[in-house]
Amino acid sequence: MSLPITDITDRVVSHAMGLGLFETVNEAEPKNAPGNGLSCAVWAERIGFIRSSGLASGSARLVFTLRIYSSINSSPDEAIDPEMLNAVDQLFATYSGDFTLGGLVRQVDLLGAHGVPLEAVAGYLLVEGGEYRVMTIVLPLIVNDLWEEAA
Repeated sequence: MSLPITDITDRVVSHAMGLGLFETVNEAEPKNAPGNGLSCAVWAERIGFIRSSGLASGSARLVFTLRIYSSINSSPDEAIDPEMLNAVDQLFATYSGDFTLGGLVRQVDLLGAHGVPLEAVAGYLLVEGGEYRVMTIVLPLIVNDLWEEAA
């Protein structure tokens, strides 16, 4: 078996879009400035073997980054962080449930048993000369039985 990265990425993006919170959800870090409302970007950040494999196959930890963007020029200023935190809350509520992407992944590594846990960090970012408030989410997924191990 091989890693169904396109299917997993598509489902992470579709899930974020399905929440109805974002103007756009991109499958890559944006090269152009996001829109004026909340935008989101999704990309794979890293992958590695974990000590959780089956008898003859290796499992993986696939880490996605989701970044939520809001222009710092959005009005009113006091609404930017609560709106972004609401989006994080809704994403986390789903991720902490039975989030298997239709059976493509075993689970979200919520507490970081195999590395960094599910988390979100706030910050600021310049994109094409515009400044954005961002929330960067680390989404660690565990995928079972990907690669055959040599005996």
